[in-house]
Amino acid sequence: MILTILIIFFSLIGLIVLHEFGHFILAKLFGVKVEEFGIFLPPRLIGKKIGETIYSLNLLPFGAFVKLYGEEGGIQDIRSFSGKPIWQRALIIVGGVVTFWIISIILLSIVMGLGVSVAVSDEENGTLVDPKVQVLAVAPDSPAEIAGIKIGDTLKQFNKVREVQEFTKEYAGQEVTLTIGRGKEAFEVNLVPRPDASEEEGAMGVVLARTAIKSYPWYQAPIKGVEATIGSTGIIITTLAEALGGLLVGKGLPPGVQFVGPIGIGSLMIQFAGLGINYYLHFVAVISIYLAIFNILPIPALDGGKLIFLGIEAVKRKPVSPKIEQKITAVFFTLLIVLIVWVTINDIMRLF
Repeated sequence: MILTILIIFFSLIGLIVLHEFGHFILAKLFGVKVEEFGIFLPPRLIGKKIGETIYSLNLLPFGAFVKLYGEEGGIQDIRSFSGKPIWQRALIIVGGVVTFWIISIILLSIVMGLGVSVAVSDEENGTLVDPKVQVLAVAPDSPAEIAGIKIGDTLKQFNKVREVQEFTKEYAGQEVTLTIGRGKEAFEVNLVPRPDASEEEGAMGVVLARTAIKSYPWYQAPIKGVEATIGSTGIIITTLAEALGGLLVGKGLPPGVQFVGPIGIGSLMIQFAGLGINYYLHFVAVISIYLAIFNILPIPALDGGKLIFLGIEAVKRKPVSPKIEQKITAVFFTLLIVLIVWVTINDIMRLF
């Protein structure tokens, strides 16, 4: 378990470090002086200056950072960030976001080569490898969640989704025993399918799919990795739009959708790590896509917010006052911290 937690920790830190490396590469490309590239957050533990840049390891184990000369504005110098054309500054900002998508493509390409679990229809038979009925999502407070069923579990006594639907309909309101497969383990759980559940909620409160393992040759895996990244990005954007739309009109989150924080993500990563390397890498790739989309949102304190300030500068032909930008960014940064704390508390209450 300790090894798994360490792998998860360095996976998440690695995503952030590579994100900052995207900013770093574009800044160097456009001749911006990079004062420091730091892993973790200050205070500094050790640092070594190579060329004009200090490469540091810091005390607080949260993320990474790149310190650019003139990033806070007001320095009109050929080597400063604020002294560069708007399009170059925009690309430096976008470089970090694009890195998340590049990471996803690489990871999903590896997954496609190792073998990926793909959805197949109930009618498809042929030469399927390890066909099974798998849990894709578990609704909060549902019979499945109460019974301890988790994402990635398989319902071992069924071979088709239709069989599960018929079974829960027949035994609605009665306690049933299900054999669950989780990684290399198999165990039984008891639950009562809901007799009055809506079609969206489902009797057990799960989203199921019939899956089978499919792998691709090395020359097709990168293409499939790109396709999977694009497809996952579209699904995530649609899901987030539906969730935010539901919150704005007072309907709440759609069934099976919930916000999770660092603890919730860590819990899910432990689950996927137990299913195998391909499942784990697939989940890390999905997290990378979420981070890309989140970072590009037009919120001050995020990369998308920085692009908004550049857009204002392009329209007004005058940069926003550094003091005003810093104050606005500080307010939204505080709000983001409050949101993370709130989501983390919900994670703790839900998981423990």
